[in-house]
Amino acid sequence: MSEASTPVRYFDREFQVDAVKILPGQYHAATGPGTITTVLGSCVSTCLWDPVARIGGMNHFMLPGDSAAANATWRASARFGVYAMEVLINEMTHLGADRRRLVAKVFGGARVLAGFDKLDVGAKNAEFVLEFLKVEGIPVAAQDLLDVCPRKVHFFPATGKVQMKRLQVAPSDTVLQKREREYLSELNVKSGGGDIEIFAPR
Repeated sequence: MSEASTPVRYFDREFQVDAVKILPGQYHAATGPGTITTVLGSCVSTCLWDPVARIGGMNHFMLPGDSAAANATWRASARFGVYAMEVLINEMTHLGADRRRLVAKVFGGARVLAGFDKLDVGAKNAEFVLEFLKVEGIPVAAQDLLDVCPRKVHFFPATGKVQMKRLQVAPSDTVLQKREREYLSELNVKSGGGDIEIFAPR
């Protein structure tokens, strides 16, 4: 489980299954029926699946992080990709998954805020996760990264299936804007200058 709050459990009426919703800095691994879900802006989620043991898991991280960073908080927080990937893999192996069999599906990394030209958080998250998976030898079965629209992802651990919906967000919608600002402010990420405005999906 994440070092933050415990993921929310609820009954998903759309899919008629029990669901676990994860937020930034959280992760969840499971087997059997049900779904793991999240909503992504500039963050990235990796869905990992062992097709033999039929064990799956999802994380949701905010920035890549740096395994060599002096700041130990970065290395011990699932808000950062370096740690989020390892803790998810470890959680899955504890349930019986084999790291050598894992396949990945990755989502997110959108540029949803203007004013971050010098630090495109979404692009850095996307670049990190693809490089991590390449180094670890985990094949990427599917991906939907970058662009300017947020995404809602449902992952089904029993089958490895993912259903992803691109969300239509109006430029005047301040909910996502506020959330992204809070995430980046919490992590002390500075904008490239100018006002921060939400991008409209293409």
